[in-house]
Amino acid sequence: METLIHQTLGGLATGAIYACLALAVVVIYQAIDHFNFAQGEMAMFSTFFAWQLIQWGAPYWVAFFVTLIVSFTGGVIIERLVFAPLRHAPVLSHIIVFIGLFSIFNSLAGFIWEFTIKVFPSPFPTAPLFGNKYIGMHQSGMMAVTLVMLGLIYVFFKYTRVGLAMRAAAANPESARLVGVSVVWMLALGWGLAAAIGAVAGMMIAPIVFLDPNMMLGILLYGFAGAVVGGLSSPGGAVVGGFLVGVLENLAGLVIGSELKLTFALVIIVGVLLFRPSGLFGQRVVERV
Repeated sequence: METLIHQTLGGLATGAIYACLALAVVVIYQAIDHFNFAQGEMAMFSTFFAWQLIQWGAPYWVAFFVTLIVSFTGGVIIERLVFAPLRHAPVLSHIIVFIGLFSIFNSLAGFIWEFTIKVFPSPFPTAPLFGNKYIGMHQSGMMAVTLVMLGLIYVFFKYTRVGLAMRAAAANPESARLVGVSVVWMLALGWGLAAAIGAVAGMMIAPIVFLDPNMMLGILLYGFAGAVVGGLSSPGGAVVGGFLVGVLENLAGLVIGSELKLTFALVIIVGVLLFRPSGLFGQRVVERV
């Protein structure tokens, strides 16, 4: 029983990170109808940037918020310089660019900071939360930071003019243009927001998996799984899917072992696509032919 409780709580903690990446994936997907295969590498590069600021003497939370600003700006710049000219290009062109960005960020991080494992500091104490033995302070703090961020994003999309404009631009670009919404800039802001969300995921998971240029490969796969399970048309569903995948992954590890966890994520993706392509909370699209 203790093992089950421990694995479930640990799954919720890692699921918070998967939820962040799943939300970032859905934000990009709703903007351009494609997965951003470089999402994990963008988050990794942002995490290295935060690590460098800390090495230069910046307090953790100063480095954290500066990294969010830089990541947001970088996401906007990438959309404006790279993807805006390719808006009407074939799907294969977008996929090739994503793979190119993946390689660029991975190689650039290795060139600047080397392909050696580094320790990323945690802003939370090392003692267990309230003396319990099931979940540590960093895992608890990781969930708290993620939930606060997700709550702020919910308020932003639900109650602010810019958030509503971004939702309108993603849902129906033509109608949004007719009411004066700048769709191109809303897409750019969506890229910036997704980059900042990914940066939070990278900085929160780095103290657990350690920091190196390949740290986000497996984590991004779980983020994709969370997005597919929750529904690519539902940001809230992607968040729930991320938490669900985190718990299922940990519980499955008790049965199949840690070596097959990534395979388990792939099985989840394939299974959902086969039996419920819209996800648990996504909207089914019906087209007349």
